[in-house]
Amino acid sequence: MTAADVAIETIHHEMTAFARRARASAGRLHPELSLVSYTLLGHLEESGGCRATDLAAHYALDKSTVSRQVSALEGAGLIERRSDAQDQRVQVLHLTSAGTEILAQVTASRRVAFRERLAGWPEEDLRRFAGYLLRYNTAGPGPGPGTGSDPDTEPDPDPEPDPEPEPGVTASPIDSPTSG
Repeated sequence: MTAADVAIETIHHEMTAFARRARASAGRLHPELSLVSYTLLGHLEESGGCRATDLAAHYALDKSTVSRQVSALEGAGLIERRSDAQDQRVQVLHLTSAGTEILAQVTASRRVAFRERLAGWPEEDLRRFAGYLLRYNTAGPGPGPGTGSDPDTEPDPDPEPDPEPEPGVTASPIDSPTSG
């Protein structure tokens, strides 16, 4: 194996562990809100609302997977459907006030957890790490959430929360539910 092969294997192993920790910590921070749900709520907040098909396309997920997640979030009172202003036939998903509140609580808890975990890192290391993650997550097709290339790092499509999930590299949607 070349040094590059060893590095790729290490990256694969560590990102898989990172994803598992992300799912586990998501369950601990808010037991009713999986990493996937957290990610979807975050996307709805950032986008100001969108259609379920837009969520499926953005995260490269099957529409039925998104439909189950959306139904669960809607049933929990965290999101609501509203008619699109330009086309009344289109339903746009939006956070409810309860969804906004829970998302803010979980986001604050995740930030504290990240700060604690990275507390001893020099500022330059933090900047490099952030830069590498941005570079990795904005790269074109390849291994990563939503590509279907590695089920160990993919969001869990099961709507029930994992007992011990891990944080994902991206704020990826839908385990029975993302951004640190």
